[in-house]
Amino acid sequence: MDEKFNHVLIVEDDKEIREGLEIYLQSQGYQVFQAADGVEGLEMIEKEEIHLAIVDVMMPRMDGITMTVKLREKHDFPVIFLSAKSEDVDKILGLNMGADDYVTKPFTPMELLARVNSQLRRYSRFMKQLGKQERADHIHVVGGLEINEETVEVTVDGELVKLTPIEYKILLLLMKNPGRVFSAEEIYERVWNERAINTDTIMVHVRNIREKIEINPKEPKYLKVVWGVGYKIEKQA
Repeated sequence: MDEKFNHVLIVEDDKEIREGLEIYLQSQGYQVFQAADGVEGLEMIEKEEIHLAIVDVMMPRMDGITMTVKLREKHDFPVIFLSAKSEDVDKILGLNMGADDYVTKPFTPMELLARVNSQLRRYSRFMKQLGKQERADHIHVVGGLEINEETVEVTVDGELVKLTPIEYKILLLLMKNPGRVFSAEEIYERVWNERAINTDTIMVHVRNIREKIEINPKEPKYLKVVWGVGYKIEKQA
């Protein structure tokens, strides 16, 4: 179990079941929070960081299905339903309303623990993949060349490279579109946000960028000229 994903919320109107589950889950290393109905459950979710909820279907004030529909408006963590009903229609309804799993009462603690562990493993993988995707959205890598939009930093083989703001904008445009050739006119209009009249400055900036990112600027590995067409960042194998 990933220690980052061990906060479990039990939403159950039967106090004995709720406290029994809390004791068992705590013995397995989980941090447990309790709520007696759906209203309390939603309040707890707003106060605490919850990674999984065990929710009874039939409860006073707000039932588990209504609670799950509401929490799904903001949260993606797993929900396991508990119910004394065993009919398939109830299981299907619960799963359609946003539950990830369904356990029928009576159940053994071992059975529920297995479901909790399984769902949290999936959730942990999902969150890690999401984190990688978020990082990928603002970090662009081509070979040993990396540009980070969040920190506005450029590195080559791990070494920080200092670019001027214009050089950074030109390199970012090319890095976000590896392999695509941009004409000098298009680069000028995208970077300066105005109509290109004299693009000689682009050649100067490209030469300066090469001096900073290439081991041998005369035989560039990254920033290539496509004669008569424009400039591109070469895709790396």
